[in-house]
Amino acid sequence: MTPESSAHAPTGTTGTAPAPETASLDALESMAQRALALWDLPAGAKVRLINVSENTTYLVEAPDGFRAILRVHRPNYHSRRAIECELLWAEDLSLNGGVGAPRAYLGRDGTRIQTAVLPGQSTKRHLVLFHFIQGDEPTPDHDLRPAFQALGAMAARTHLHAIGWPRPPQFERLRWDLDAVFGSTPTWGHWRDAPGVTPAIAARLSQTQDLICARLDAFGTAPERFGLIHADMRLANLLIGPEGPQLIDFDDCGLGWFLYDFAAAISFMEDHPQVGALKAAWVTGYRSIRALSDCDVAELDTFVMLRRLALLAWIGSHITAPEPQRFAPSFARVTDDLAKTYLAQMRTHP
Repeated sequence: MTPESSAHAPTGTTGTAPAPETASLDALESMAQRALALWDLPAGAKVRLINVSENTTYLVEAPDGFRAILRVHRPNYHSRRAIECELLWAEDLSLNGGVGAPRAYLGRDGTRIQTAVLPGQSTKRHLVLFHFIQGDEPTPDHDLRPAFQALGAMAARTHLHAIGWPRPPQFERLRWDLDAVFGSTPTWGHWRDAPGVTPAIAARLSQTQDLICARLDAFGTAPERFGLIHADMRLANLLIGPEGPQLIDFDDCGLGWFLYDFAAAISFMEDHPQVGALKAAWVTGYRSIRALSDCDVAELDTFVMLRRLALLAWIGSHITAPEPQRFAPSFARVTDDLAKTYLAQMRTHP
């Protein structure tokens, strides 16, 4: 959940929430600056911090106008093989799937993934340097229907490519299924541990979890519904520029329900008054590329609640980062409001 470009465990497993980043930003920046020597870059290239979230992301700039994006991976979240699989899919999607996506530079050693170590630590950090993509992120202050229609079409192209793409051997990415969100070792932790989850809210969200599980068990994981997804296809990861819409940040990509990509698209704005219109726009865009049944559309709200509970857990397990801190004061309460509406809706239209 971190931008890779802005002008502004083996498959089938899940892990525990990644440990919070403990290194100081000064130490990380010093390591990142030294690590630039791993690539053949113009003289005078410097790093500038642009985001701290799952990973730490820097804009790399040089006096001759060169720009790139450096992603320093959080330790113990993705293995080197998992990152390799992400880069392979994003590259093939860009080349053959009709979806613009960032491509990684080769290091001096001919590989896309480099490693560095912070002073006094033994854990290797994986680093990837991405080509810079010029563009602007759509903002919720404007009419977002055109952007969501573009997102829907982009999601459909991504899913069609994923269905036909021969995965490389030892393919390794996260799974975004019920076990990943509600299991004994959820990927982003337990939503019950998030700030603001009172006993009353916990009781309602438990009912919501039970309903989500029942409905998605019935929905199933047939290959036309479940496969390789971006899993974070929100406005922050869509850039509109001279080359058209570009999809960035594949760090969360993995196996999940295709409709989860709509839920991710409205992350952190699920209560926005435009959501109904945005859903309709997304569906229109999607259906312009790939068939989507009315039964599938009827389940979109279930995926929204699944994603919302995953985000509630994410806020709790990442509370030391700026973005979770910004959302934390009201996130549980608004999630409870959304759950009330969802439960009532499903009782009225089962």
